[in-house]
Formats: sequence, C-alpha cells, structure tokens
Amino acid sequence: MIARPNRDAPDLDADDADIAEIEEDVALLPEEPEEAAPAPGSVATGRAAIARAIKHAPNGPGVYRMIGPDGGVLYVGKAKSIKRRIVAYTRPAGLTARIMRMVAATAEMEFVSTGTETEALLLEANLIKQLRPRFNVLLRDDKSFPYILITRDHVSPQITKHRGARNRPGDYYGPFASVWAVNRTINALQKAFLVRSCSDSFYEARTRPCLLFQIKRCAGPCTGEVSHTDYAEYVREARDFLSGKSRAVKEQMAHEMQEASEALEFERAAALRDRLAALSAVQGTQGINPRSVEEADVFAIHQEGGATCVQVFFFRTGQNWGNHALYPRADRALEPGEVLESFLAQFYEDKPCPRLILLSHDVAERELLEEALSTRAGHRVEIATPKRGEKRELVEHALQNAREALGRKLAESASQARLLDELGRAFGLEQTPKRIEVYDNSHIMGTNAVGGMIVAGPEGFAKSQYRKFNIRSADLTPGDDYGMMREVLMRRFSRLLRESPKPVVTVATDGNDMADDATGDVQDVTEDATSDAASSAWPDLVLIDGGPGQLKAAQETLAELGVSDVPLVGVAKGPDRDAGRETFYQQGREPFRLEPRDPVLYFVQRLRDEAHRFAIGSHRARRKKDIAQSGLQEIPGIGPTRKRALLHHFGTLKAIERASLADLEGVPGVNAATARAVYDFFHTKPA
Repeated sequence: MIARPNRDAPDLDADDADIAEIEEDVALLPEEPEEAAPAPGSVATGRAAIARAIKHAPNGPGVYRMIGPDGGVLYVGKAKSIKRRIVAYTRPAGLTARIMRMVAATAEMEFVSTGTETEALLLEANLIKQLRPRFNVLLRDDKSFPYILITRDHVSPQITKHRGARNRPGDYYGPFASVWAVNRTINALQKAFLVRSCSDSFYEARTRPCLLFQIKRCAGPCTGEVSHTDYAEYVREARDFLSGKSRAVKEQMAHEMQEASEALEFERAAALRDRLAALSAVQGTQGINPRSVEEADVFAIHQEGGATCVQVFFFRTGQNWGNHALYPRADRALEPGEVLESFLAQFYEDKPCPRLILLSHDVAERELLEEALSTRAGHRVEIATPKRGEKRELVEHALQNAREALGRKLAESASQARLLDELGRAFGLEQTPKRIEVYDNSHIMGTNAVGGMIVAGPEGFAKSQYRKFNIRSADLTPGDDYGMMREVLMRRFSRLLRESPKPVVTVATDGNDMADDATGDVQDVTEDATSDAASSAWPDLVLIDGGPGQLKAAQETLAELGVSDVPLVGVAKGPDRDAGRETFYQQGREPFRLEPRDPVLYFVQRLRDEAHRFAIGSHRARRKKDIAQSGLQEIPGIGPTRKRALLHHFGTLKAIERASLADLEGVPGVNAATARAVYDFFHTKPA
C-alpha cells in the first residue's frame, strides 16, 4: 500500500519530459510471446496490463485506478500527466517491493481526466474514501466531528450539539474533538448565557419553567420568565463568545456587574458574577489557549512498531476545542510526510478547513495541497511546519500526545492478542480467534423484542460491525428467549451463506489480506469496516448469553442451515447472577468454569456485558420510538382520558417516565392500579 508512487518511481513529471519520448519508451516495452505467456499475478503480467493501458492514457492531469483481476480497485492515484506517471510502473528498475506487489496484482487500469492537478487531488481523496483501495493510505476511525449549533429558526434560539449535514438554519461552531467536549462547553455556556438547550417540542409544551431554570442554567423564555428582547441579548453574547470575542463579552459583563453593585442591585450583580465565573471555567478547562493562533488545526504523526498515529488538535477563536487520535492504515515503509499528505486530503474531504494547518513533518506537495484545500474551503489555507515559537510548542505538544496515544494503542493490542490466544486455548479452538460474535436478546414481557450482536477482535470492540435485529416472528410466544435466539441466528447466518458461502479465517475484517509476493508474508491490516462487507465475515467463535437451552437452540439453528464448523459457547450467569461464577457450555464438553481470577474470565464478562448493554440500548430506543408514535396507549389500562390527565399534570412523556409512584397516584382520575401499571412500564428492567 502506498501513498505516492512517484516517491519511489522515476520522476516523469519534469517539465522537460515530452510526449514523444514517452511514446518511444512505450514502443520499446518488451512484448510477451504468446507461447510463453507470464503467469497470472506475476510482475510481468501486471507490467503488460499497464503497458496496454498506456496507449489510451490521457496526457493531461487526472486520476488513475489500478484494477485487480476480480474487479476490485487496488490503488487510486493522481498525476499532472497520467501517461507520464504510469510509464514509471512498467520500468523494471527503481520500483520498491511494495510497488512491485501492486503492479503484479494489476489486471487493468481506468482513467478520469480533470482540468487541473488540483482537481485531480480532490477527486483522488474522494475516491480513496469511497473505494478504500488496499494499497492507499486509508483514514480509519474517521467520523463526523461534533459542533455546537445556535439555531436561527425559532423566536427563542436553542443551543445544542450537532453532528452530520448542516441543514438546520443557525450558526455552527467547531469542530470539537468529542461529544464530551461539546457537552462540557454547552453546560458551561448555559450557566454563562442562560440559553435554552431543550428541543422545540419540549419548549412549546411547557406551562411552567423546567428544572434548568430553577438551577439557573436557562433564562426560561418558554414561559415568559424573560422577555424575547433580553433573551436575544443573551444569545448575542453567546454567539460573540463562540466567535472569538470572549474578552469583549467578559469586559461587558464585568462592567454591568459593577453598575449593578453601585446601584445596590446585589441580586443582579451576583447573577452576573456567576456568569463571569462560568466563562472563566470554560476557558480554564481548555488547557492550552494560544495567544498567536486564532484558528488552526494541528497535526502530529508518530510511527512505531509498524503502526501510525495522527493526533489532531482543534483551535478556534483562540480556544482549544479538544484533540483526537486517529490511526490510518499505512505501509510501515512510508515516511511520516507521505502519510500526512494523503491523510490530510482525506481528512478534509467532508470537513470545513481552517485558515491555518500546522504539521509536525513537511509534506512534499505542500503548495498543491494548499491550493486544493483552499479551493474546497472557499478561502486561503496555509500549511506550515513551524520550527520555533508558540506554534512549534503546539506541534510538540500534539506530537507528545501522538506518542502517548500510540503507546497505549500498542499496549492494548498486545494485551488483546494475548487474551485472544488464551481464550482460544480455554475453549479448545484450533486457532486464535480473530472475530468473536456475541449474541443477546432484550425485551419486557416479549414487547419491543430486540436481538443484539456485538463483534470483537484484535482491535477490541468493532462497533461499526454491531448489528441489531428487531424480532419479527408473529407466532413467537411473548418472552420466548429460545425462539428469539433462533430467529436472530437464522437471519444472521442465512445472510452469511448468501454473501460468503464458505467460512474462511480472515486476517483483515474487510477481507483485504495483502500477501507479499516475494516473501509470502501476510500483513494484518485489520480495520473498522463501515460497509455491508463487514457483515460477510465469518466468526471464529460465537458466544451465546445463556445456558444449555439457548446453546441448544443455537446449535439446532446452525445445523438446519448446514453450518457445522463455527464454535458455539453458552455463557450462563452464576448462582444469584453473580459475576465470576459463570458456567460455560460447549458441545462435546462437560459444563465448566474458569478460575475466579482468570483474565480470560474477565474478558468474557466484558464481552457479555457489552452485548447486554447493546441489546438493552437497542430495546430502549425501540420502545421510546413506539411510545413517541403511539403515546401512552401502549400501556395496558391507559386510554385517551387517562393519557390526557397524565399529560396535563406532568406536561411531557419524559416527566411521566421520571415520576415516582406516589406522584402518579396523585394525578386526578388515575387510580392506584393504573399508577402502578404506568410506573412498572417505565421502570421494569429489560430482560
């Protein structure tokens, strides 16, 4: 896998190279005799395929794709002149081993012409993220970073966290490195500016101020506790603060506090004092707040043990809005600057770009990358590698975080590898499991039944591959856990048989193992798959949350499908559901337990608890959706009259859910039995 083939291949993009010389090089390429055709998958075969493609390659800028025999995209690259670039792949000298592997796997090539090299770079980044070729540097664990949104589509604007497409009218501030950073900032801003965070529907349903008003984190515009004019002033101050005018906002508050104190309005002065303290808390918890950097993203890369970590810090309005570690998939032979170059183009493919990007390592095509990012952002973007001053201190701080994050990652991976190896021995597996699937069900008396599947492997929990199964069978007896397990496994393994008929041991979760043609080594490139291809990976071990009954149901289901070589283990809770006393059930073995302090036992408990958490969370989400759609009528004994009485008394469904039994019994028109039914509905723990 490579980032830029021209780093290792001869430079054919020089200004003095002309097309006539290129055509002459192509004409001199050796032709393979028909009687001695090269073996499929050899370097000679790949060079011949590329040589055929050269005849139709554009002379101008664009993007080229190297295609394997199965039609899969191996590599996406860009070039100022496509024809000049791909000739480098046909020359026997000057190619590294990894490029030769890529050439050997190439069966054909495809080209897309662009107007400029800048357009080619942007298209290349888009195609890499879309196609995820195995020979490119791939940005893994990528996500949409959260923002703070102050809306403009309501008379009383709302402050809330936002992730995804920015379709709602309002002002967006970010990105923040995590939801935790957003929540922390919003909580402090509510104390400072008293801006509401409730949804519009909650706002419209209020007849009295909510708890946030009582604890002085909202001005209470919903019930007229503050005029719309005064509330608009609070919102303006919040926008100014998030836009970088924090000093002016604090000076204005301090001035108003002094005036209120001199006018003996001590209550108002105290309120302004508390708001000033909240603003100080926002800035005080942000760690580094640079004086010379108003808006920038800081990237630092560290490589160790064949792994790569890129640490990014976000600075906006002179404030530190958090940091995040990412682990791109890259060949260990690539230099840090090469990885960063490909990484940045992909990182900003779907994110707004700041005016300044600070890097820990130089990138070769800095000017081209600046031009591409400027085109995408709509403003000038500068990329710099500072050598001294405060900016260099920011980069050094990010680099230290990258080292520490990668160290933790490698330690966790080593520990995870040992656990998987010991787990395989504990359950008598022939190989160390690379993919473990754990299944659990959740429901309340059979209602809103959901099956959950979690996945774990060498990289830990693969949350992008979790799956939930809404139980569909109408003929199931409510609460039939065995029947639910049969349905979940039937649906899961039926799909596996359709998409991947033969169970195979996979090294990479996306199925893209890369073999070294020269040495025969296989490089583990496990990654978080986000497509349905991840659902086609066969498990090396299946854990069922339950005892012999659930295990038997699972065995019968797989036998019915003709699946016989997937190890199944039932994990039954100990007496009184005590953790640490679990009993394990496995075909061909007597029930057994592990030693109380065995690390494998703790590992299995973590897997089971994660499956339980995921299944219960999916059940609650489904139940909440049903309640929102059907209202309280889903609860036995609740009709339109009692529903209206409860809503008039509590105001919202959330308030009814939180109400105590005594509060429910005090609602006019609701008797003790009905109150108990409502209380039990919201407080019964899912199975």
